Amino acid sequence: MGDYLRAVLLGLLQALSEFLPISSSGHLLLAGTALGDDAQSLTFDVGLHTGTTAAVLVYFWHDWRTIVAAVVRDGTRHGARVRRWGPAGRLGAWIALGTLPAVGAGLLAGETIEAELRQAWLVAVLLIGFALPLAASERAPVRRSGLEQLSAWQALAIGGAQAVALLPGVSRLGITISAARGLGFDHATAARFSFLLSAPAIVVAATLAFAEVLLGDEVVAWGPLLLGALVSGVAGGAVIHWLLRYVRTGMMWPFVWYRIALGLAVLSIAAVRAA
Repeated sequence: MGDYLRAVLLGLLQALSEFLPISSSGHLLLAGTALGDDAQSLTFDVGLHTGTTAAVLVYFWHDWRTIVAAVVRDGTRHGARVRRWGPAGRLGAWIALGTLPAVGAGLLAGETIEAELRQAWLVAVLLIGFALPLAASERAPVRRSGLEQLSAWQALAIGGAQAVALLPGVSRLGITISAARGLGFDHATAARFSFLLSAPAIVVAATLAFAEVLLGDEVVAWGPLLLGALVSGVAGGAVIHWLLRYVRTGMMWPFVWYRIALGLAVLSIAAVRAA
């Protein structure tokens, strides 16, 4: 398969799996198994992360501009007394707070996860296992609506859930939506905060990938990299837009059943190969 065609396919896969609750790391690992090791090369890693970073930053550009301006303004006026900050400033503080667990987990266990846990059978188990909290969250009663109702401890709890998504097969979006729904937030609020909370983690992943390019020895094919970034960025924006509209009336059950079906399929293939 040519590098450019592979870039298009992986770009689409990254966009769908990053911004739907089905696990991008798990799908890309399975794609690497199906398409060969080239699918997990530095070229594609950098391109795909760059595209999804651009998608989440550009799509929520108005939100980010408002949040950053509010944080600067409120921080200047009130210092660290966050309770006196306005809603947008507090949201920025809660996003920063919610990002800390994933950063800490990445520093402590990121290399171990990368080296030891990237196995197809484990991805399948986690796809199935973490479909269960997504299913359970559908039965959680709605008690809160709107990001202004988010508190510090709730942001930290959702951020703690995001840290679990370092495991391939969990899904950052899936676990954070499940946590937010479990705390009583409606689907739309849960999805919006999950996207905003994911941005720092996605930016860090893209930055680390670029650092690996600069410091590593692998020759990067810039043509496929740029194509993969373009495809994952454009498709990612479309997926974000679709999901935010979908969750206004839709449920998570289609994603629950998809995760279970894919996990069972992967386990079945692994069992046949081992027989």
